[in-house]
Amino acid sequence: MTVPFTIIIPCRYASTRLPGKPLLEIKGKSLIQNVYEIAKSSDAKQIYIATDDERISVVAKEFGAEVIMTSTEHRSGTDRLAEVIEKEDIDDDEIIVNLQGDEYALPVSLLNQVAKNLHHHPEMQVATLCETIDEYDNYKDSNIVKVVFDKTNSALYFSRSPVPASRTNEIPENVYRHIGLYSYRAGYLKEFTRLPPCPIEISEALEQLRVLYYGGKIHVDIALGKTGIGIDTNDDLERARTA
Repeated sequence: MTVPFTIIIPCRYASTRLPGKPLLEIKGKSLIQNVYEIAKSSDAKQIYIATDDERISVVAKEFGAEVIMTSTEHRSGTDRLAEVIEKEDIDDDEIIVNLQGDEYALPVSLLNQVAKNLHHHPEMQVATLCETIDEYDNYKDSNIVKVVFDKTNSALYFSRSPVPASRTNEIPENVYRHIGLYSYRAGYLKEFTRLPPCPIEISEALEQLRVLYYGGKIHVDIALGKTGIGIDTNDDLERARTA
């Protein structure tokens, strides 16, 4: 069954580690075009690129994308999504998938999966994905976000620390890496961006903890396929170019 949903791709030029990365070329196309074409292959009924930079807008329109210009003052891509929802008067019940503009070669199946999961769980406000961690170094790595969830697949906590904790030098059972792909109901996303950042969010530098702090529920499912390559550094860029 196909679930109707909208994809919004937040995209900014001023990356601190890799300036101008949306326009960097990978296999003959800009990074943002590569991401957009993944979105086009999904079941999404509508796709927007949300940016505050005219250079990105020009390139995106050249390959046929619908671009919404947004404020330069946003703290996060989530805030940028909320502005698009307001500008386009998107219905509160619409499912919005947040596809980051630097996610290269993400399997299309994951976009459809995260939208369907939220559709099938009306008691949840957000849905996201994870995958198993099977290397101890990754379990201990603070750059890899872990997620713990209950028997109903509702998130209990996200952390950069190794959770659940281990009393040995081995990975405990059921350790999962969070995949930063989200779906939201449009109405909740607008509410979420009006909430002030909370202490655990600031401590962990993880925006999704704001949902849990204020009583929202996040559905977590194991991804149906491997993730792509998040382009944050020159090394990531070279890995994508040679993949």
